Amino acid sequence: MVRRAEIIAALSIATDLAMGQPVEFALKSCLLGVRLGQALGLPAEELRETYYEALLRYVGCNAEAHIVAALFGDEMALRRDLLVIDRSSMFERGRVIMRAAQRAHTGAPLAGLIPETVKLFATARSTALPVIAGHCEVAERIALRLGLGPAVSANLRQVFERWDGRGLPRGLEGEAIARPVRVVALARDLALLSAVYGTEDALDIVRSRRGKAYDPHLVDFVVAHPRDLLTNVEEQPTWDAVLRLEPESDAAMTEAEVDEACGVFADFTDLKTPFTSGHSRAVAGLADAAGRSCGLTGTDAALLHRAALVHDLGDVTVPTSIWIKMGALTESEWERVRLHAHYTERIFARSEPLGAIGRVAGLHHERLDGSGYHRGTGAQGLSPLARILAAAEFYQTKIEVRPHRAALTRDAAASALKQEMRAGRIDAEAGNAVLAVAGHRVPPVGRRLVADLTPREIEVLRLIARGQSAKQVANCLGISRKTAGNHIQNLYGKIGVSTRAGAALFAIEHGLLHADCGA
Repeated sequence: MVRRAEIIAALSIATDLAMGQPVEFALKSCLLGVRLGQALGLPAEELRETYYEALLRYVGCNAEAHIVAALFGDEMALRRDLLVIDRSSMFERGRVIMRAAQRAHTGAPLAGLIPETVKLFATARSTALPVIAGHCEVAERIALRLGLGPAVSANLRQVFERWDGRGLPRGLEGEAIARPVRVVALARDLALLSAVYGTEDALDIVRSRRGKAYDPHLVDFVVAHPRDLLTNVEEQPTWDAVLRLEPESDAAMTEAEVDEACGVFADFTDLKTPFTSGHSRAVAGLADAAGRSCGLTGTDAALLHRAALVHDLGDVTVPTSIWIKMGALTESEWERVRLHAHYTERIFARSEPLGAIGRVAGLHHERLDGSGYHRGTGAQGLSPLARILAAAEFYQTKIEVRPHRAALTRDAAASALKQEMRAGRIDAEAGNAVLAVAGHRVPPVGRRLVADLTPREIEVLRLIARGQSAKQVANCLGISRKTAGNHIQNLYGKIGVSTRAGAALFAIEHGLLHADCGA
């Protein structure tokens, strides 16, 4: 069972990383926003809107990120600087743009930076409007796809508006801005400013923006009740606290809704650059078809499809300026790229059902000989699902344009994949399955990836390797105890063992413990 709040909280962690903020920043904003809304006596529907808007405030952040990166360099560093300032202040905006110019032109003399800063400052406003409009439109569409309804979606179009009417994209003013939006704007900045400057200084900054960025009535309430609102926000276990506040706490997502949510993660990721548009869905299509041709069904097939959709989510932790760089990466840039698979896994790690997806997704750059990244995992640690995903990702990437190279032809991409197979880096059966579903002529694709085990026998093997009895296996898989026993005896014969311990060791050796019943 996957709860909607788990999906949205994981997405909020991805936006934290994309915005250059500490992990769980959005979760803390959510806690503070709901706490403020409750203290104000907001009705249940407005508390619901506050909850989801706080978590999804920056879900449109990848819209037009490449434009920002082309002008200002590291857009994540720029975002960090912008989040703490009053954007209506020309002086503060100028200071942020000067820092961006310094980062983009490291080592340049100050005199040379002044004209560059003036140029950037002159283009900043005209750039901001389409970028923010795109952000809001993307956020609105994502909220609708996640089933959050029209009110939450409409509110996400207002997240950059200000009380004084000097916000973007529509210049809404005062109470024309929805109250949950006003609450979240203040809560978000309180959480951020408190972490950066401390509570007292944060309250002073909020007072200085009263009637400008923030609703003056909300500021007055916060200043009058700081302890009630701000106590323990930093200390409590934020993930669990946010899940406890979920407005629809008893509503599990359907399998179709989970699939759609994974599609949201895919599209959110791929918006980061024009070069990656549609990449994750294409990889998922290849992996899904290849997996089924190898005999994957049921939970394994679903897990592979979802992992393929989200495999590149960690890309959002890497500045877009690196992804769109035309030349060779520096050592430090390459190290950031190598870690994106790690972050894909970690974003989902707090949720048990999502964690299974993240563990497979995080293996997409690993190789059988241990030469891949981020862990350098070898063949024994790579499940059939991970092997298929690696092959699908390799082939699909090769036929797509990247800033430093043209797209390969399909035949050239197939040749490159075959070379990886011959070198022992990518599993031959997985690679041939991908090539076959991509339309290439290859040897007949087998339907068994390990020891001629069927997908059902692999499921049974996983369960007994984790200590479950034949009765527990039967209950988990919805089969009779006799059938479960027959599966156990058959797979024992195929893998050449006679004990549960021997079967468990075989499963470990062949990397078969990466999915479980109900994942």
